Amino acid sequence: MRKHILTASAALAFLIAAACGQASSVSPAASGAAECVNPKAAHRAYVVVTHLDGRTVQKCVGFAGAQVGGDDLMKQSGVEMQTQQFSFGSAVCQLDSEPAQFSECLPKNGPYWALWVWSGSAWQPAQTGYTAISLGDGQALGWRYTPATASPAPQPPAPRK
Repeated sequence: MRKHILTASAALAFLIAAACGQASSVSPAASGAAECVNPKAAHRAYVVVTHLDGRTVQKCVGFAGAQVGGDDLMKQSGVEMQTQQFSFGSAVCQLDSEPAQFSECLPKNGPYWALWVWSGSAWQPAQTGYTAISLGDGQALGWRYTPATASPAPQPPAPRK
């Protein structure tokens, strides 16, 4: 009888782990692909954030229309973000908690968030702020926390689809 109780407990633990997403199947994140918000949508765009230490975070957002705005992509991605309004538009002060704290958004001679746009095959430096960018299926916004001395700013890694 005791053996049956242990077996039932083990089965229950397995079911709870599976229900919580801890089963042994390979998730998209584990296989290298980004997990998507709204995964059943017809189109996908990506956010790639590369920290100063080289760590990279990638998010995927599914969308129904032909394009998604950069502002909507960032909001839907869930990447933590702090911005400040300037005469030229919104500047990104903090992404994914980097820098950990700041007193000035764009400090002179300090690191900054360089913005790139993935066309589907290559990164291009952004020519506008992220709020003025529209992305189509398979495109991405790439952010790289860059030392002020890096010229040109290094590109983020290609999005994992």
